[in-house]
Amino acid sequence: METPTIYLPPVLKLKLDLTEEQFWQLCRDNDDLRFEQTANGELIIMSPTGSRTGKINADLIYQLMSWSRQNNLGEVFDSNSGFLLPNRAKRLPDASWIKQERWDALTSE
Repeated sequence: METPTIYLPPVLKLKLDLTEEQFWQLCRDNDDLRFEQTANGELIIMSPTGSRTGKINADLIYQLMSWSRQNNLGEVFDSNSGFLLPNRAKRLPDASWIKQERWDALTSE
């Protein structure tokens, strides 16, 4: 049996007005997917990386972690760590680092 082909537009736009809690609930309920949200509230579903990009990202995180441990200046996170930015966008950077004082000042919320 032949698998049917689905033709989608190059950019699939979903208009969802999600609260902060609804966005994070969507992420928790669909933990096999990676979501980001722009400052305008547009929902972005991130595609998985290929092996070449995954290898580059692994090296990037290794280098960042090595630097951070040598200097003991902060905390390193991988691409599964979501961040709420000052412009209200929610992003999953490939690798990230936060200064220790900023990390220590955060609450669990």
